[in-house]
Amino acid sequence: GAYREEKGDEISINLGYHASPDLTGKEIIIADPMLATGKSIIKSINTLLNHGLPKFIHIASAFGAPEGVEYITNTLKTPHKIWLGALDERLNSQS
Repeated sequence: GAYREEKGDEISINLGYHASPDLTGKEIIIADPMLATGKSIIKSINTLLNHGLPKFIHIASAFGAPEGVEYITNTLKTPHKIWLGALDERLNSQS
């Protein structure tokens, strides 16, 4: 239930409703249509980690930007793999 809220040049990530069983030792899939900055995925995963530490996280997106892939790779310490349908050249000025 993550979504971004824009106020002028400021972008914040908000989470709507979330619920989860115990994730300890499980493989999970996080789906996001567009992996842009990666911040909404990281915020969602950090929230889900309150329900246990998964064994592996699969992040699936139709499109992605290199900046978001790099952010997730540098930030997420849980074993993970990013699955993209296509990788854009870069983020535009609106992220």
